[in-house]
Amino acid sequence: MENKKLLLVEDEPFLAKVIEDSLKQKGYQVTYANDGKKGYNLFLNGNFDVLILDVMLPFMDGFTLAKQIRKINQIIPILFLTAKTETTDLVIGYESGGNDYLKKPFSLEELFLRVDQLLRRNLIQSDSNLTTLAIGNYLFSHHKQELSFNNETIKLSSREAELLLLLYKNKNQLTDRKLALLSLWGDDSFFNTRTMDVFITRLRKHLKKDNQIEILNVRGMGYKLIC
Repeated sequence: MENKKLLLVEDEPFLAKVIEDSLKQKGYQVTYANDGKKGYNLFLNGNFDVLILDVMLPFMDGFTLAKQIRKINQIIPILFLTAKTETTDLVIGYESGGNDYLKKPFSLEELFLRVDQLLRRNLIQSDSNLTTLAIGNYLFSHHKQELSFNNETIKLSSREAELLLLLYKNKNQLTDRKLALLSLWGDDSFFNTRTMDVFITRLRKHLKKDNQIEILNVRGMGYKLIC
């Protein structure tokens, strides 16, 4: 996708140079910062299509940077670059507003694929993304990443909202585990499977006030949202 504007925030000079040059060769316009505070200021003064944020950054780490950005813009795709591999770290990242993760070391081909997927996912928004959906007695806004029940509003992470929308589109039918992992995580590794299970548990807790709603685990196959 030529002429798309990317903000890269990475404090490793050699890696940053390789990523920047490679993305430019693909036709992207790349703006670079080597710490979180500079990255935030560039974001405030720019108009970007995707943000690529390293997690371990000077002055402001990537998770904090994403949280600050999400206070202003809930839509722009955020891709984290990280050497961390614990499930808890990934959950924290998604809760801070990240849309995807790329674990170091990674190939440039995988980086290109993730960026392209984020751009396409952001462009191809169905009507259901922009309207309020009824899930039992809850109201779900994927666009705002919110669940409402009576007068209570629950703020969802980007990944929670994406997963709930996928379940909703297949409501009362099986959502295939492998297809969900490939669609939202990019691969169906055991590590990503565990991460998705964490988010399924979180969604169940968010939806527990309506006892007519269930997210069933269909053993070995996937999940089914009953509503």
